[in-house]
Amino acid sequence: QVHLVESGGGLVQTGESLSLSCTVSQSLVNFPAMGWYRQPPGKQRELVAQFLNVDRMEYADAAKGRFTISRDNAKNVMNLTMNSLTPEDTAIYYCGCLNHEGHWDWGQGTQVTVSS
Repeated sequence: QVHLVESGGGLVQTGESLSLSCTVSQSLVNFPAMGWYRQPPGKQRELVAQFLNVDRMEYADAAKGRFTISRDNAKNVMNLTMNSLTPEDTAIYYCGCLNHEGHWDWGQGTQVTVSS
């Protein structure tokens, strides 16, 4: 089983930046998809940004132009850099990996809170 550990969440003010990291217990190249999702209060989990087939990136509309997903295959780490944060970005952020059997593994999540 894959273990994922997120870090970097916290409380910031509107307009500030925050970077999240996800350390994965296996080589990142094992996964056909991996990315960041978030769950705002009272809402369902939603895509933020993801890698497809190693190097193709996909962003949700809310993340385009403000968030950047990146990865360090040598360190088995995936990152999410978030700029110009707003209260609408407040959520629990999860990193996840999809294996070749179609199963997603998730981290425990990290809270991001943006105050107005």
